Amino acid sequence: MSPHRPIAIVNGELITGDGVTVLKRASVLVSGQTIEAVTQSDDLMVAPDYAVIDAAGCTVLPGMINAHAHGCVHGPSMPSGSPPFGEEDVLYQRNRHLLSGTTTVLNVCGLALTDEIDAGRDASHPLDIHISTGHTPSSLAAAVAADGSGLSGRHLTATIDDMLANGAKALGEAGGGQTLGGGAQDYRFLPAAIEKTSGVVVHPRLARELKDVVLGHRLERKDGGDREALRRIIEESVLDGHFSAETLATLIHDTVMPSVALARRGLAEIAAEAARTGMPAIFHNAAPTGEQLIDLARIHPKARIVAGHSNHPSFTTSQALETARALRNLGAFVDVSTLDCISTRWRNGPDNLDALIEAGLADTLSTDYAGGDWDGILEAIHRLVQKRLIAPAAAIALATGNVARIVPELAGDRGLIATGKRADIVISEAHNHGRVRHVLVAGRIVVFNGSLVGRSADRFLMSFPLA
Repeated sequence: MSPHRPIAIVNGELITGDGVTVLKRASVLVSGQTIEAVTQSDDLMVAPDYAVIDAAGCTVLPGMINAHAHGCVHGPSMPSGSPPFGEEDVLYQRNRHLLSGTTTVLNVCGLALTDEIDAGRDASHPLDIHISTGHTPSSLAAAVAADGSGLSGRHLTATIDDMLANGAKALGEAGGGQTLGGGAQDYRFLPAAIEKTSGVVVHPRLARELKDVVLGHRLERKDGGDREALRRIIEESVLDGHFSAETLATLIHDTVMPSVALARRGLAEIAAEAARTGMPAIFHNAAPTGEQLIDLARIHPKARIVAGHSNHPSFTTSQALETARALRNLGAFVDVSTLDCISTRWRNGPDNLDALIEAGLADTLSTDYAGGDWDGILEAIHRLVQKRLIAPAAAIALATGNVARIVPELAGDRGLIATGKRADIVISEAHNHGRVRHVLVAGRIVVFNGSLVGRSADRFLMSFPLA
């Protein structure tokens, strides 16, 4: 691989990622893989060997660090241990993240092995991808109960210690939408079970409504739910004539519940492992798990608990706020996710996200997966800033400096535009950070003017006129 050509990024606004600092006009010098200097000087003298990127009209940001994503590796998918995503789907997810300004991803399906990040397929992709581990006995048993068809003997015998020794950067995701009655039941497992039985395709919103009527949004109902309400939903939907209330209630229970008790035990196991190992742990925070997660934060005060997607749609807004405050008071960190609630809004809306941001209760911002319909981090930041729910510097820190501070095992060398930090840099339009122009990963241009350049970056750099 040819050596890096030094780069000077000039004339741009700069948001450093520390949550506070905004420089209206600054320059960033990149040498090798690191940031060489940051200056506010307007009369910066750039050596002739530097390639110059004029960022006038743009904002220079640290690369986004997404610490809760799925679909970016070639091993078992999701905490259900389902089959791997297809190779083209993995490449598509990676490209989407990179083009939207994310330079580092933690894939938290939790049951893939480190040699399955690339598995010899696309090791040259510039997105920096890492994995977490959820290999505890009950978590593995929950995966098998929900699906498990993507798991081999290697996955089933792996341990937390094995995975950390081989480079896993965090524990989790503890629990998941597949094993704890969450979003994946709405968009995947329940619709598949209903279609298999009746031939009828249902929208995820209808699947969620049915699930909540039968099981309760905390999965607390033991009586089969409100049968009269269930009958009304059936009669008013595409399911009329295909199910009785009794048969549909049984189908829903038998689809959702077999993995739930096991997954809840898995949450407790991973919290104990987090306390033992000192590693960060990402948890599925939703209505069925919120109270348990608060208890675990109390039981394990030394555990570094990250409450994932705390804006989960199973929470009412008041429940989301109450749960986040309780977790924060116990020293846990609150993650919020874009899901599909920024522009896509196929299943989810923005109310919980907005409320948590406005209340100042969010520590980090990720995408999660949302059935593949996730919206971009910078797209979410633009919306939140435009609604005046958060200041730009604080918003950017949610996916940069804050993540580096909370999960330094993943991103301690990046997340800030500062001398000596890894040169993961995004240049976006100043009036809309969701419009990404250029991306650097470890000092190399990998996106230029909205297009992937990858390994051609060196050839591209040679076309720059000398300063």
